[in-house]
Amino acid sequence: MSNIVALQTPAPLRSRDYDPAQLSLIRRTVAADTTPDEFNMFIEIAKRAGLDPFRKQLYCIVYSKDNAEKRKVAFITGIDGFRAVAARNGDYRPDDEEPMFVTDDAAKDPETNPQGFVKATVRAFKRHGDEWHPVVGVAYWNEFAPLKEIWEEPPGGGKRRPSGRFEIDKRGNWYRMPHVMLAKCAEAQALRKGWPEDLSGIYSPEEMERPMMDVTPTDAIAQFEQEKRLALVGATRSVPIIWKVGDPIVYVPAGQLYDEAAKHIASVEIAAELKWWRETNSAGIRELWAISKSDGLGVNKLYEDRLKALAG
Repeated sequence: MSNIVALQTPAPLRSRDYDPAQLSLIRRTVAADTTPDEFNMFIEIAKRAGLDPFRKQLYCIVYSKDNAEKRKVAFITGIDGFRAVAARNGDYRPDDEEPMFVTDDAAKDPETNPQGFVKATVRAFKRHGDEWHPVVGVAYWNEFAPLKEIWEEPPGGGKRRPSGRFEIDKRGNWYRMPHVMLAKCAEAQALRKGWPEDLSGIYSPEEMERPMMDVTPTDAIAQFEQEKRLALVGATRSVPIIWKVGDPIVYVPAGQLYDEAAKHIASVEIAAELKWWRETNSAGIRELWAISKSDGLGVNKLYEDRLKALAG
Protein backbone atom coordinates (compact mmCIF):
# COMPACT_ATOMS: atom_id res chain seq x y z
CA MET A 1 0.00 0.00 0.00
CA SER A 2 1.38 3.38 -0.95
CA ASN A 3 1.11 6.65 0.92
CA ILE A 4 -2.26 8.28 1.10
CA VAL A 5 -2.46 11.04 -1.51
CA ALA A 6 -0.65 14.11 -0.21
CA LEU A 7 -1.74 17.69 -0.72
CA GLN A 8 0.59 19.55 -3.07
CA THR A 9 0.41 23.00 -1.52
CA PRO A 10 -1.83 22.77 1.54
CA ALA A 11 -3.51 25.93 2.69
CA PRO A 12 -3.63 26.66 6.41
CA LEU A 13 -6.37 24.57 7.96
CA ARG A 14 -9.45 26.62 8.75
CA SER A 15 -12.24 24.38 9.92
CA ARG A 16 -15.76 25.44 10.84
CA ASP A 17 -16.13 22.09 12.61
CA TYR A 18 -13.20 22.25 15.04
CA ASP A 19 -11.71 25.11 17.01
CA PRO A 20 -7.91 25.38 17.46
CA ALA A 21 -7.96 23.60 20.83
CA GLN A 22 -9.89 20.67 19.35
CA LEU A 23 -7.56 20.47 16.35
CA SER A 24 -4.58 20.41 18.71
CA LEU A 25 -6.14 17.57 20.72
CA ILE A 26 -6.85 15.53 17.57
CA ARG A 27 -3.27 16.07 16.40
CA ARG A 28 -1.86 14.83 19.73
CA THR A 29 -4.08 11.74 19.98
CA VAL A 30 -5.79 10.03 17.04
CA ALA A 31 -3.53 11.70 14.45
CA ALA A 32 -0.24 11.63 16.33
CA ASP A 33 3.03 11.71 14.33
CA THR A 34 1.38 13.16 11.21
CA THR A 35 3.06 15.91 9.20
CA PRO A 36 1.11 19.13 8.52
CA ASP A 37 0.14 17.82 5.07
CA GLU A 38 -0.98 14.48 6.48
CA PHE A 39 -2.95 16.13 9.27
CA ASN A 40 -4.71 18.45 6.84
CA MET A 41 -5.62 15.42 4.75
CA PHE A 42 -6.86 13.58 7.85
CA ILE A 43 -9.20 16.42 8.79
CA GLU A 44 -10.49 16.79 5.23
CA ILE A 45 -11.20 13.04 5.00
CA ALA A 46 -12.96 13.10 8.38
CA LYS A 47 -15.20 15.96 7.22
CA ARG A 48 -15.82 14.41 3.80
CA ALA A 49 -16.77 11.04 5.26
CA GLY A 50 -18.70 12.47 8.21
CA LEU A 51 -16.59 10.49 10.70
CA ASP A 52 -15.90 11.92 14.16
CA PRO A 53 -12.28 11.62 15.39
CA PHE A 54 -13.39 12.37 18.96
CA ARG A 55 -15.53 9.22 18.91
CA LYS A 56 -12.58 7.35 17.36
CA GLN A 57 -14.63 6.70 14.22
CA LEU A 58 -11.49 7.67 12.29
CA TYR A 59 -7.88 7.54 13.39
CA CYS A 60 -4.46 7.60 11.78
CA ILE A 61 -1.48 5.23 11.89
CA VAL A 62 1.92 6.34 10.59
CA TYR A 63 4.35 3.64 9.50
CA SER A 64 8.14 4.13 9.41
CA LYS A 65 7.67 7.68 10.63
CA ASP A 66 11.42 8.36 10.81
CA ASN A 67 12.22 6.93 7.37
CA ALA A 68 11.23 9.26 4.53
CA GLU A 69 11.53 6.52 1.91
CA LYS A 70 9.37 3.98 3.76
CA ARG A 71 6.97 6.39 5.48
CA LYS A 72 3.32 5.47 4.94
CA VAL A 73 0.09 6.80 6.38
CA ALA A 74 -3.21 4.98 6.79
CA PHE A 75 -6.58 6.38 7.87
CA ILE A 76 -8.61 3.74 9.71
CA THR A 77 -12.32 3.17 10.42
CA GLY A 78 -14.33 0.05 11.22
CA ILE A 79 -16.49 -1.80 8.71
CA ASP A 80 -19.64 -0.29 10.26
CA GLY A 81 -18.20 3.13 9.44
CA PHE A 82 -17.72 2.05 5.81
CA ARG A 83 -21.35 0.92 5.62
CA ALA A 84 -22.67 4.09 7.27
CA VAL A 85 -20.76 6.33 4.86
CA ALA A 86 -22.05 4.42 1.83
CA ALA A 87 -25.62 4.34 3.18
CA ARG A 88 -25.73 8.14 3.58
CA ASN A 89 -25.51 8.46 -0.19
CA GLY A 90 -28.88 6.76 -0.64
CA ASP A 91 -27.60 4.52 -3.44
CA TYR A 92 -26.24 1.60 -1.41
CA ARG A 93 -27.65 -1.71 -0.28
CA PRO A 94 -25.81 -4.72 1.12
CA ASP A 95 -25.81 -8.11 -0.54
CA ASP A 96 -28.56 -10.48 0.63
CA GLU A 97 -26.19 -13.41 0.13
CA GLU A 98 -23.42 -14.53 2.44
CA PRO A 99 -19.79 -13.79 1.47
CA MET A 100 -18.29 -16.36 -0.88
CA PHE A 101 -15.15 -18.21 0.17
CA VAL A 102 -12.67 -20.30 -1.79
CA THR A 103 -10.61 -22.86 0.11
CA ASP A 104 -8.00 -25.34 -1.08
CA ASP A 105 -6.65 -28.35 0.79
CA ALA A 106 -3.26 -27.63 -0.78
CA ALA A 107 -3.24 -24.23 0.98
CA LYS A 108 -3.83 -25.72 4.43
CA ASP A 109 -1.03 -25.21 6.93
CA PRO A 110 -1.51 -25.70 10.67
CA GLU A 111 0.68 -22.69 11.44
CA THR A 112 -0.28 -20.14 8.77
CA ASN A 113 -3.65 -21.18 7.25
CA PRO A 114 -5.39 -23.96 9.22
CA GLN A 115 -8.55 -23.96 7.10
CA GLY A 116 -6.91 -23.51 3.71
CA PHE A 117 -8.45 -20.17 2.76
CA VAL A 118 -7.61 -18.77 -0.66
CA LYS A 119 -9.93 -15.76 -0.92
CA ALA A 120 -13.21 -14.16 0.10
CA THR A 121 -15.56 -12.30 -2.22
CA VAL A 122 -18.16 -9.79 -1.05
CA ARG A 123 -20.64 -7.80 -3.14
CA ALA A 124 -22.28 -4.47 -2.42
CA PHE A 125 -24.93 -2.99 -4.69
CA LYS A 126 -24.97 0.55 -6.05
CA ARG A 127 -27.98 2.10 -7.74
CA HIS A 128 -27.67 3.73 -11.13
CA GLY A 129 -31.03 5.15 -12.11
CA ASP A 130 -33.57 2.41 -11.45
CA GLU A 131 -31.09 -0.46 -11.59
CA TRP A 132 -28.83 -1.98 -8.94
CA HIS A 133 -25.35 -3.02 -10.05
CA PRO A 134 -22.97 -5.23 -8.02
CA VAL A 135 -19.63 -3.88 -6.84
CA VAL A 136 -17.27 -6.73 -6.02
CA GLY A 137 -14.44 -6.82 -3.48
CA VAL A 138 -11.97 -9.71 -3.24
CA ALA A 139 -9.49 -10.35 -0.41
CA TYR A 140 -6.80 -13.04 -0.59
CA TRP A 141 -5.63 -14.80 2.55
CA ASN A 142 -1.95 -14.56 1.62
CA GLU A 143 -2.26 -10.78 1.26
CA PHE A 144 -4.15 -9.94 4.47
CA ALA A 145 -3.65 -12.65 7.10
CA PRO A 146 -1.20 -11.24 9.69
CA LEU A 147 1.63 -13.75 10.03
CA LYS A 148 4.54 -13.30 12.38
CA GLU A 149 7.95 -14.91 12.10
CA ILE A 150 8.83 -17.64 14.58
CA TRP A 151 11.98 -17.04 16.61
CA GLU A 152 13.83 -20.03 18.01
CA GLU A 153 17.03 -20.98 19.74
CA PRO A 154 19.76 -22.34 17.46
CA PRO A 155 20.99 -25.93 17.93
CA GLY A 156 23.28 -26.02 20.93
CA GLY A 157 21.58 -23.07 22.61
CA GLY A 158 22.16 -19.34 22.43
CA LYS A 159 20.01 -16.30 21.74
CA ARG A 160 16.82 -16.77 19.76
CA ARG A 161 16.89 -15.74 16.11
CA PRO A 162 14.52 -15.66 13.09
CA SER A 163 13.70 -19.16 11.88
CA GLY A 164 12.33 -18.26 8.44
CA ARG A 165 9.03 -19.91 9.42
CA PHE A 166 5.81 -18.05 10.15
CA GLU A 167 2.64 -18.55 12.17
CA ILE A 168 -0.70 -16.91 12.79
CA ASP A 169 -1.46 -15.76 16.33
CA LYS A 170 -3.67 -18.50 17.77
CA ARG A 171 -5.11 -16.05 20.30
CA GLY A 172 -6.21 -13.54 17.66
CA ASN A 173 -9.34 -13.12 15.60
CA TRP A 174 -7.69 -14.23 12.35
CA TYR A 175 -7.27 -17.67 13.91
CA ARG A 176 -10.55 -17.77 15.87
CA MET A 177 -12.90 -16.34 13.21
CA PRO A 178 -11.04 -16.19 9.88
CA HIS A 179 -14.25 -16.05 7.83
CA VAL A 180 -15.28 -12.80 9.48
CA MET A 181 -11.86 -11.15 9.18
CA LEU A 182 -11.28 -12.01 5.53
CA ALA A 183 -14.85 -11.03 4.60
CA LYS A 184 -14.39 -7.62 6.27
CA CYS A 185 -11.30 -6.99 4.13
CA ALA A 186 -13.23 -7.92 0.97
CA GLU A 187 -16.24 -5.80 1.94
CA ALA A 188 -14.06 -2.77 2.67
CA GLN A 189 -12.54 -3.11 -0.81
CA ALA A 190 -15.99 -3.34 -2.41
CA LEU A 191 -17.27 -0.26 -0.58
CA ARG A 192 -14.13 1.73 -1.37
CA LYS A 193 -14.49 0.76 -5.04
CA GLY A 194 -18.17 1.68 -5.19
CA TRP A 195 -18.00 4.94 -3.22
CA PRO A 196 -14.49 6.30 -3.87
CA GLU A 197 -15.52 9.95 -3.39
CA ASP A 198 -16.18 9.23 0.28
CA LEU A 199 -14.00 6.24 1.12
CA SER A 200 -10.81 6.43 -0.93
CA GLY A 201 -7.78 6.52 1.36
CA ILE A 202 -9.66 4.97 4.31
CA TYR A 203 -8.91 1.42 5.48
CA SER A 204 -10.44 -1.03 7.93
CA PRO A 205 -8.42 -2.30 10.93
CA GLU A 206 -8.53 -5.83 9.48
CA GLU A 207 -6.84 -4.66 6.28
CA MET A 208 -4.02 -3.06 8.25
CA GLU A 209 -3.10 -5.87 10.65
CA ARG A 210 -0.59 -7.42 8.26
CA PRO A 211 1.26 -4.17 7.45
CA MET A 212 1.44 -3.49 11.19
CA MET A 213 3.20 -6.82 11.76
CA ASP A 214 5.38 -7.14 8.67
CA VAL A 215 9.11 -7.26 9.20
CA THR A 216 11.33 -7.36 6.13
CA PRO A 217 14.16 -9.91 5.85
CA THR A 218 16.63 -7.02 6.08
CA ASP A 219 15.08 -5.89 9.36
CA ALA A 220 15.20 -9.45 10.71
CA ILE A 221 18.88 -9.79 9.82
CA ALA A 222 19.66 -6.44 11.44
CA GLN A 223 17.84 -7.54 14.58
CA PHE A 224 19.75 -10.84 14.67
CA GLU A 225 23.08 -9.06 14.21
CA GLN A 226 22.22 -6.64 17.00
CA GLU A 227 21.45 -9.54 19.31
CA LYS A 228 24.85 -11.03 18.54
CA ARG A 229 26.59 -7.73 19.31
CA LEU A 230 24.72 -7.42 22.59
CA ALA A 231 25.70 -10.95 23.54
CA LEU A 232 29.37 -10.15 22.87
CA VAL A 233 29.31 -7.21 25.27
CA GLY A 234 27.45 -9.18 27.90
CA ALA A 235 24.03 -7.53 27.52
CA THR A 236 22.30 -10.86 27.97
CA ARG A 237 19.45 -9.59 30.15
CA SER A 238 18.04 -7.03 27.75
CA VAL A 239 14.65 -7.55 26.15
CA PRO A 240 13.81 -6.61 22.52
CA ILE A 241 10.86 -4.19 22.29
CA ILE A 242 9.16 -2.18 19.55
CA TRP A 243 7.34 0.79 21.06
CA LYS A 244 5.39 2.13 18.07
CA VAL A 245 4.59 1.14 14.49
CA GLY A 246 7.59 1.99 12.34
CA ASP A 247 10.00 2.25 15.28
CA PRO A 248 13.18 0.15 15.27
CA ILE A 249 13.67 -2.68 17.72
CA VAL A 250 15.36 -1.47 20.92
CA TYR A 251 16.89 -3.53 23.70
CA VAL A 252 15.70 -2.48 27.14
CA PRO A 253 17.47 -3.76 30.27
CA ALA A 254 15.10 -6.15 31.99
CA GLY A 255 15.28 -4.17 35.22
CA GLN A 256 14.00 -1.04 33.46
CA LEU A 257 11.38 -2.58 31.19
CA TYR A 258 8.45 -2.51 33.63
CA ASP A 259 8.84 1.26 34.20
CA GLU A 260 9.32 1.98 30.49
CA ALA A 261 6.33 -0.18 29.57
CA ALA A 262 4.18 1.54 32.21
CA LYS A 263 4.94 4.96 30.70
CA HIS A 264 4.24 3.75 27.18
CA ILE A 265 1.00 1.94 28.03
CA ALA A 266 -0.32 5.01 29.86
CA SER A 267 0.42 7.19 26.80
CA VAL A 268 -1.53 5.06 24.30
CA GLU A 269 -4.95 6.49 23.48
CA ILE A 270 -6.20 3.98 20.88
CA ALA A 271 -7.19 0.42 21.79
CA ALA A 272 -6.11 -0.99 18.41
CA GLU A 273 -2.66 0.55 18.83
CA LEU A 274 -2.35 -0.90 22.34
CA LYS A 275 -3.38 -4.37 21.10
CA TRP A 276 -0.81 -4.10 18.31
CA TRP A 277 1.88 -3.24 20.87
CA ARG A 278 0.99 -6.23 23.08
CA GLU A 279 0.84 -8.72 20.21
CA THR A 280 4.01 -7.44 18.56
CA ASN A 281 5.95 -7.66 21.82
CA SER A 282 4.45 -10.91 23.12
CA ALA A 283 7.81 -12.70 22.80
CA GLY A 284 9.64 -9.91 24.62
CA ILE A 285 7.10 -9.88 27.44
CA ARG A 286 7.39 -13.66 27.79
CA GLU A 287 11.16 -13.20 27.99
CA LEU A 288 10.69 -10.59 30.72
CA TRP A 289 8.43 -13.03 32.60
CA ALA A 290 11.18 -15.66 32.43
CA ILE A 291 13.65 -13.18 33.94
CA SER A 292 11.27 -11.60 36.47
CA LYS A 293 7.86 -13.19 36.86
CA SER A 294 6.50 -10.27 38.89
CA ASP A 295 7.55 -7.71 36.25
CA GLY A 296 6.10 -9.82 33.42
CA LEU A 297 2.79 -10.22 35.21
CA GLY A 298 2.84 -6.54 36.10
CA VAL A 299 3.18 -5.47 32.47
CA ASN A 300 0.27 -7.72 31.49
CA LYS A 301 -1.85 -6.24 34.29
CA LEU A 302 -1.03 -2.68 33.14
CA TYR A 303 -2.02 -3.65 29.59
CA GLU A 304 -5.33 -5.21 30.63
CA ASP A 305 -6.27 -2.27 32.85
CA ARG A 306 -5.46 0.28 30.14
CA LEU A 307 -7.38 -1.70 27.52
CA LYS A 308 -10.45 -1.74 29.76
CA ALA A 309 -10.14 2.00 30.32
CA LEU A 310 -9.95 2.69 26.58
CA ALA A 311 -12.91 0.41 25.90
CA GLY A 312 -14.95 2.24 28.52
